[in-house]
Amino acid sequence: MLHLSSHEASLVSSLMPLGAVAGSILLTPFSEMLGRKTSLVISCGFYTMGAIICAAALNVQTMYAGRFFIGVGVGLEGGGIGVYIAECVPSTVRGRLVSLYQFNIALGELFGYIVGVIFFEVHGGWRFMVGSSLIFSTLLFIGLLFLPESPRWLMHKGRVGESWNIWKRLRDVSLESEQLEFLELIQAANNDKDLHANESRFQAYFDLIRIPRNRRALIFASIMIGLGQLTGINAIMYYMSTLMGRIGFSEKRSVAMSMVGGAALLLGTIPAILWMDKFGRRTWSMTIIIFSVGLVLVGVGYLININTNLVAAEGVYLTGQILYNMAFGSYAALTWVLPSESFSLSTRSAGMTVASALLYIFTFTVTYNFDRMQAAMTYTGLTLGFYGGIAVVIGIPYQLLFMPETKNRTLEEIDGIFSRPTREIVSENIMWLKRGKLSY
Repeated sequence: MLHLSSHEASLVSSLMPLGAVAGSILLTPFSEMLGRKTSLVISCGFYTMGAIICAAALNVQTMYAGRFFIGVGVGLEGGGIGVYIAECVPSTVRGRLVSLYQFNIALGELFGYIVGVIFFEVHGGWRFMVGSSLIFSTLLFIGLLFLPESPRWLMHKGRVGESWNIWKRLRDVSLESEQLEFLELIQAANNDKDLHANESRFQAYFDLIRIPRNRRALIFASIMIGLGQLTGINAIMYYMSTLMGRIGFSEKRSVAMSMVGGAALLLGTIPAILWMDKFGRRTWSMTIIIFSVGLVLVGVGYLININTNLVAAEGVYLTGQILYNMAFGSYAALTWVLPSESFSLSTRSAGMTVASALLYIFTFTVTYNFDRMQAAMTYTGLTLGFYGGIAVVIGIPYQLLFMPETKNRTLEEIDGIFSRPTREIVSENIMWLKRGKLSY
């Protein structure tokens, strides 16, 4: 056993998202120079190295290093996988297939809780827990060997013939719509090439701020990612067993009951996979209301005296956790889909680098400062006042007014949406809201 202090335990938890910030920064050079698929293969190497270091750690410093390397892999993969899927699949199923990434995140978290229960009383069992991620990084690596490179990245690099060959492999090119989309892709790539012909490799980052279309996409993606992280999900998932203990569960039972939250998160992603593309992004964003109700119940659960009303406290708290995690499972899928489809071809890697870095900075902030925040605000103040306040006061109004609808649009058509002034998007949203419709 390493016998970590509370500060060291916080660092072990939070160094993974900090490493993911570094991985996000590497995303643009790797993804642009080597390809979308190759950058994902490299992420598997960081995963594997980090898992081995953690499992073999003899001191806390080695554990820090291993967690950081795992984080680098997470950052590379997290920013790259959404772009890869979005660039490969038809617009009609893009939301569904990008949502599968969130499904597998939740599956991995549930698997982690199950492994924790299995090895809870095993001497040195924590080594099996931290080393178990080797299974998934190996499966991902093997699967990537059979997948093609992104046809849009190949087109971006001027490799039109290779792009067409992969397009034929991925799409039904007998359909006129698929042929037209490929022609639109050629035109978009040529326009980007003419526009950015003499620019430096780092110009894409400046273009994110300089060009209004890209700036709108960056602001939108950043706010959606902030809403996904600052409403507390990673802090709650990382400290699930601790929170269960706070409400009255024993240490062993707390570890076991953590599976309830993990299972709820996993189940919540399934509706997003099935119906997000049908009902639209704007409609799906209103799941934020449901998980806000869950946060209310969690906060109320903390207020009930566990010495006199233990059953009531645990019941209200678990109900809130299940509702929160299920609703957030659906909402989190949206926060992966929207950034991956919002940026233009020439700024997609740079945009996802910035968006992913922000995601993991937010994650690091809420996990590393979790103990301090709950000490300053109390558990109820943290869940209701901070997490719930961000969801209700910022999230709901922003999504109703400023969020464009992108369902069933090709990535090239989405270029046109973000090329419009923000006031036009707001006016259109208000018009449809007056007609009683969220999505259009």
